[in-house]
Amino acid sequence: MQFDQFADDYAHILDNSVGISGEDSKYFAEYKAGYLHRIYPPSFSGKVLDFGCGVGLLAGYMKRAFPAIQLDGFDVSADSIRRVDPYLAAQGCFTSRSADLAADYQLIVVANVMHHVPPDQRTNTVQELARRLVHGGRLVIFEHNPANPVTRRIVERCPFDADAILLPPGETSGYVRQAGLQIGRRDYIVFMPRPLAWLRRFEPSLSWLPLGAQYVVVAHKHA
Repeated sequence: MQFDQFADDYAHILDNSVGISGEDSKYFAEYKAGYLHRIYPPSFSGKVLDFGCGVGLLAGYMKRAFPAIQLDGFDVSADSIRRVDPYLAAQGCFTSRSADLAADYQLIVVANVMHHVPPDQRTNTVQELARRLVHGGRLVIFEHNPANPVTRRIVERCPFDADAILLPPGETSGYVRQAGLQIGRRDYIVFMPRPLAWLRRFEPSLSWLPLGAQYVVVAHKHA
């Protein structure tokens, strides 16, 4: 797969791409884990899938936020999977084979993955993920906000985003509804660059403002 060629240098390439924000890739992974921490208690012990996990950066932060979870990871890049930290990989099943995945997840996280999925495959991708949720389980999709010019610039700078076709929030929400899931919330996130870091504590109150660098769609499967 095309991502295999970037596996060795994944973090460095991503850090260079997002450097315009004043932050590195770890900041954005920790940010997403922090968002999940606001909608789940630290005691959450469900079965979780990080779909499109790459080398396991976000998965590592999720495990720190929720120590009791059983954590699986999937990525089309087998080379990336081989670079997942061994301790993290031992927490569950980290694989590049979809057949290895379970069908009883309480939470599936899809972080900045959908823009890599060809548009004609997006409906099927979300429907397949929905089938892997238990009743009452949640699908959380993080995506780049194409309405944000800084986001578009970062995507243009990133070598492994060469195939990216960004999705507006309405498109992502549409796939979720077609999969039979009910949307619980849709939030805009990541507003302040590093020079304005002192204002970041106010970002949750700006979730309605469609200028965030990214957005989140949270949906659940009917119980």
